[in-house]
Amino acid sequence: MTEKQPERRKRRLPSSLNAKMLYTILLGFACALIVMAVVRGVGNLIVDKVYMSSDAISSRKAEIYSQFSSYVSSRRVKGDDSAAVARWTRDHEYVTILIYKGRNFSMRVHGGEATNASNIAGSERSQYIAQSQRLYPMRFADGLYQIAISENSQVREYALANVVAWASACLIFIAVVLWYVQRMTKRIIVLSHEAGEIGGGDLEHDITVKGNDELSMLAHEVDMMRSSVIEKMGNERRAWQANSELITAISHDIRTPMTSMLGYLSLLDENGISDEEQAKQFISAAYGKAMDLKDLTDELFKYFLVFGRADLEMNMEEFDARMLLDQFMLELQFDLQDDGFNVSRIDFIGDCRVSADTMYLKRVFDNLLSNLRKYADKSRPVMILSALENGWLSVCVSNYVVRSMNRVESTKIGIRTCEKIMTHMGGSFEIRSDEEHFAAELKLPAIENDVLPAGK
Repeated sequence: MTEKQPERRKRRLPSSLNAKMLYTILLGFACALIVMAVVRGVGNLIVDKVYMSSDAISSRKAEIYSQFSSYVSSRRVKGDDSAAVARWTRDHEYVTILIYKGRNFSMRVHGGEATNASNIAGSERSQYIAQSQRLYPMRFADGLYQIAISENSQVREYALANVVAWASACLIFIAVVLWYVQRMTKRIIVLSHEAGEIGGGDLEHDITVKGNDELSMLAHEVDMMRSSVIEKMGNERRAWQANSELITAISHDIRTPMTSMLGYLSLLDENGISDEEQAKQFISAAYGKAMDLKDLTDELFKYFLVFGRADLEMNMEEFDARMLLDQFMLELQFDLQDDGFNVSRIDFIGDCRVSADTMYLKRVFDNLLSNLRKYADKSRPVMILSALENGWLSVCVSNYVVRSMNRVESTKIGIRTCEKIMTHMGGSFEIRSDEEHFAAELKLPAIENDVLPAGK
């Protein structure tokens, strides 16, 4: 399982799903218009070339003439029987029949209605003169007449082409919208599946992040959550491993002085040593081993005090910064000098106050003292610099390392203790080191003019 948390990538201003939907609708509308224009143009062209050709028109008129002639003959319709003639045209809505008696226009029949020539205005009637029409002889029951046939069924064909064009446009529009919806749905299904895999415990399953919209942002956040869980699990595993190693190491370290101490006490108890000097040596050795046990148990207690509790109960009080630091740094300075260290102290502290818990702050300075005693080079000076800068009171202790290979405890209990204590007091604890140098800097927020600093 990888523990690497991906960096948050630089993201452009996300494009809204609403905006994408609008773009899709506009695209669908544009495609629909184009398709409608093409289909309508092709349809009209087919009607013009096929349906409206002279042969097609002649064929349709011949069929109409045959049907009308059969109707007149079978029902013995008279040429002036407008009602009978009109009945036939009811079922032939696109057909108009002009009836002539000789060369004279007599009647117009269309859509189930018949209009005699006498009822048609002269200006309109002039268009029906026999010379402008192709006349077909038609024998009615009362004699021979002539008819002119006009049909405009192409209107139906053009309307059909128009309907097909509109239907095609609607289908294209719906297809474009459904394509977008399908893409979004697919992304949601994929994200749901991947989230389900993660929820099932498969943290190795990567989250697919595509696009730059709300869904991609959600996928990115889910992936960041996955990485955060991996990181936390890694931290917990490392913490458990560190605890295990600590307990194992301390158990081993405790066993050695415990065995030695029990050995010395057994000798004193069983052998009844008469030599007072030797007895004192055994007692002193046993006392030394007991102190070693005390140091080990103190370390164990310190570890569980800091890392076995979510929060530390701080008794915060307000102090004059200079007086508080003098209390701890003078003690640190004297202890180091007693151990043979050369200490150089520089102060740049103005008038300010700090809020701190002195008991826990003493633990921080005790850890610094312990670290210096173990690893600092006595031939080089230990620098203690305190300063007030940007609303923060800082103390930096730096030294040269004499045993660089072992300058830091394997469990780093002391450093972790300091970090947690300073964090709970609203400050910070930072370690900077290389092969030759070691520096520890602690910070506390300074109270100047009754105003706390805004940030570090």
